[in-house]
Amino acid sequence: MKTPDSIDFLEFKPRPKRAAEIDIGPLLDMVFILLIFFIVTSTFTRETGVEVSKPQAQSASQLERENILIAITRDGTIHIDERQVDLAGLTDIIKGIIAKNPEREAVLIADKDAQTGKLVSVIDACTMAGVKKVSIAALNR
Repeated sequence: MKTPDSIDFLEFKPRPKRAAEIDIGPLLDMVFILLIFFIVTSTFTRETGVEVSKPQAQSASQLERENILIAITRDGTIHIDERQVDLAGLTDIIKGIIAKNPEREAVLIADKDAQTGKLVSVIDACTMAGVKKVSIAALNR
């Protein structure tokens, strides 16, 4: 029988090496928590769906309530709710929106190079549809 002093080191078998593993469970938990945080805290803005270069004005102010957004491009096309409409059908579309909520205001987002006549025609269509207040969007200096 061997004593502890005479143990031969060659008798010990080395342990089989296991592949290193990284537990990604906590990492996935943190990613989902961050995703939920950013979704809950983000704000979404409605846009007209077309790129418009707004003119600047010193008296521009921020509007708080939900408005009807109407865009007029430099080419003279009219867009509402991300779709292009013609001037003749604009009044009917606005009447339908006003029927759901009569207190909604219209905001015209006209390109600074758009024709003034087209802008006046859209303002007239809004007024004929029953919009109580029509505003023109501008950049604040």
